[in-house]
Amino acid sequence: MRKAFISPVKYIQCEGALRDLGAYVKLYGKSALLIAHRDDAARVKEALDFTAKEYGIAFVASDFGGECSRQEIARLKEKAAQANCDAVIGLGGGKAIDTAKCVADSVKPVIICPTIAATDAPTSSSAVLYTPEGAFDDYAYFVSNPNVVLVDTAVVAQAPARFLVSGMGDALSTWFEARSCMRSFARVNASGHGRPDACGTRAALALAELCYNTLLEDGVKAKLSCEAKSVTPALENIVEANILLSGLGFESGGLAAAHAVHNGLTVLEETHKFYHGEKVAFGTIVHLVLENAPTAELHEVIAFCKSVGLPVCLADLGVTEASKEKIAAVAKAACAPGESIHNMPFPVTEAAVCAAILAADKIGSRA
Repeated sequence: MRKAFISPVKYIQCEGALRDLGAYVKLYGKSALLIAHRDDAARVKEALDFTAKEYGIAFVASDFGGECSRQEIARLKEKAAQANCDAVIGLGGGKAIDTAKCVADSVKPVIICPTIAATDAPTSSSAVLYTPEGAFDDYAYFVSNPNVVLVDTAVVAQAPARFLVSGMGDALSTWFEARSCMRSFARVNASGHGRPDACGTRAALALAELCYNTLLEDGVKAKLSCEAKSVTPALENIVEANILLSGLGFESGGLAAAHAVHNGLTVLEETHKFYHGEKVAFGTIVHLVLENAPTAELHEVIAFCKSVGLPVCLADLGVTEASKEKIAAVAKAACAPGESIHNMPFPVTEAAVCAAILAADKIGSRA
């Protein structure tokens, strides 16, 4: 049996990590294209100025437009070439990070500096493309993961706590989806696209389980720390769970029903104002209902969601009128050919997903 596991080359996390960014740029040369929204760059200007001077490197401003679009990627590739940049830096949220991966495109070294811990994208070898107007376009996959992921927890702690909680929602699914993929010997992202024959490793499964246990142990404490804009051991642990453990767990352990239900929920306009991880959290409850998980486990997940403020029912996602037509549309999108829901260790139908969504909604509403 072929197994696969991938990861970034380096992962560094601590308070003040951005002040050492220049040291990692210097591994590859003397200059780097800095892809960041102007507000994100302004928030960490002192650290960027310090590290540039301390390590004798230069940041080339990108004037990032805010969307990870084909047009923006082409423009920034040209800018990096004209400036003869030695590396590419993605600083900020998901779109800046994914744009940096696309601009580097496994040709130039890429350094990822998330300023929030809202998703597990920073460590991955993939990106999401959008149109210039912000609509979903396609996925991009790369030969390798980022060269460096540098997480400054002092910066993360200054962001609104909702970002951290959303990251917990995304991380919440990691163990359950990896467990389902292991049971079904499902193909994982780590195998490489075009290779259908590699499943996850025991190492990835162990990291996914550690991710879940860390959420249960430190989730509430980390949220309160973030609300107080304080870096504590609990916050450090949750940042690691949201970014590293979840990132390695999803990419080398696999995705299943929870993320497919998230994708299905995006067909409902009411859910558009909610973050990725918030929808994944409800998708995780649907996942557990679909596989008829033990009652104690289901209630444990719901109790965790409520303790940190993650959605547990459709009303929590703005869907106050869950008509049969709406739920059927969600189920149809979740069960589209190629969706990760087909990694579940049993056949999945649209009717079964409709039933699981309605049951999860009822269970969550009564919790």
